[in-house]
Amino acid sequence: MNAPENFHFQALLAQVLRFRTKTEIAKALKVDAKTIRRWETGENIPPLATSYVLREMLPPELPLEEENPAFTFIDLFAGVGGIRRAFQNEGGKCVFTSEWDAYAQKTYRENYPYDSHQISGDITKVEASDIPEHDVLLAGFPCQPFSIAGVSKKNSLGRSHGFLDETQGTLFFDVARIIRDRRPRAFLLENVKNLVSHDKGRTFRVIKDTLEKDLGYHIHCRVIDGAHFTPQHRERILIAGFAEQVAFDWDAIPLPPKGSRKLKEVLHRTDGTEPWLPWDADRFFDHQNRKVQDKYTLTPGLWTYLQNYAAKHKAKGNGFGFGKVGPESTTRTLSARYYKDGSEILVDQGEQINPRRLTPRECARLMGFPDDFRIPVSDTRAYKQFGNSVVVDVMAHAAKLMCQFLAEDMQAELPLVRMAG
Repeated sequence: MNAPENFHFQALLAQVLRFRTKTEIAKALKVDAKTIRRWETGENIPPLATSYVLREMLPPELPLEEENPAFTFIDLFAGVGGIRRAFQNEGGKCVFTSEWDAYAQKTYRENYPYDSHQISGDITKVEASDIPEHDVLLAGFPCQPFSIAGVSKKNSLGRSHGFLDETQGTLFFDVARIIRDRRPRAFLLENVKNLVSHDKGRTFRVIKDTLEKDLGYHIHCRVIDGAHFTPQHRERILIAGFAEQVAFDWDAIPLPPKGSRKLKEVLHRTDGTEPWLPWDADRFFDHQNRKVQDKYTLTPGLWTYLQNYAAKHKAKGNGFGFGKVGPESTTRTLSARYYKDGSEILVDQGEQINPRRLTPRECARLMGFPDDFRIPVSDTRAYKQFGNSVVVDVMAHAAKLMCQFLAEDMQAELPLVRMAG
């Protein structure tokens, strides 16, 4: 086993360790646990046959990196990989990842340990020519305010204020320059609903003009509320783009009625049926006493402050305040500031007990992540990560719909595309 093969073995071992203990692996391979640790660190190189045994220890439903994927994609502003998960489940292979936050990188690596590529950091410092060729570009890009206030001044000075100037300094520019250089068959961009109305619509017009007029793509935009698929109001705009003209229509996504999913599907269960997850253990939920850990219940001081704050703004006619929810509720949007006080989503615990925050595991569920999704960071970091993430089920439907047209475009090269569902 040479160095590259050993790298892939270590990635495979890390993946198996998500579901099996070192003792279980050692027993299956007929070695001791110390040997497993030496393989894990790269101190020793295992026999080639051990890879075959390890692959048999993976759950059958776990998506494996395919040698002949249906298509390739890159994951920009990746966060914890919510958009990636959807396209990977459609048979795609991720060939490049960019995420600047070190803590998000940690969560990403924990959940996608088998990648053969490293996570790139600041995308503004990555040359487009260094990014592998790919079929689909994915980007949940942060939308920094577009500055076009100086356009008239630039006109008076005879200076250009076109594509390069209107988007310079924004992270959308980096998405655009990569699309321009790599020319993917398709892309999916995700952003907050307010992108459409920002700066009286001028921001969104610049984005559309850049994608359509400057880059020559056919785009299809739709705001979708995550409440169709999860008990959380979360409106986000999706921009699907194709290099070729296709009969794409967001209306083809079946949208269940809002409110059909209830918060009780997300909350930890206190009736003895809450699953014990070895990667969580009792971090969020006390299985012995069948209750959420006490640390998530608001302190008397914080609860008093939130009530007084809400009462003050109510008296002024403002709508600011906390959002108390129960098992049948649909929540407000989970935000990246949830770690501060949890005020937008507080779980009612009855008159005698203060309400509590959602646990990070409940936040993961609220965003549509399955329980095998690992949370290796602190609660504060986890709240920020899930508050910045996407509703996985929305992305799954978007990926399935887009891949139907991608399959038609690639039929001559890749006649077989595995579809989910």
